[in-house]
Amino acid sequence: MLKSELILAISNRFPDLTEADVALAIQTILDSMSNQLSRGDRIEIRGFGSFNAYVRAAHISRNPKTGEKVHVDAKLAVRFKPGVELRSNVKKLKCSGEEGI
Repeated sequence: MLKSELILAISNRFPDLTEADVALAIQTILDSMSNQLSRGDRIEIRGFGSFNAYVRAAHISRNPKTGEKVHVDAKLAVRFKPGVELRSNVKKLKCSGEEGI
């Protein structure tokens, strides 16, 4: 689902809200989440999951094309752990044998 599809779905479900209002609300939520994670804070959305930032240690990697060793600096990365409700909803889906759902 794209952000634009989410905006459209919410504005269709709540006709009193304009698409511009929904877009502003979603962007505010995403900005707030980004700010929290960039500070190293944890985000938990009950029934959906949790996001947490962690430091990925510096390490020596290898360029697969040349085989040359490359130093990779430490950086902040994000992990997502799905909540119980989300996991159970996904498990209920029946795979039709096609790629994607």
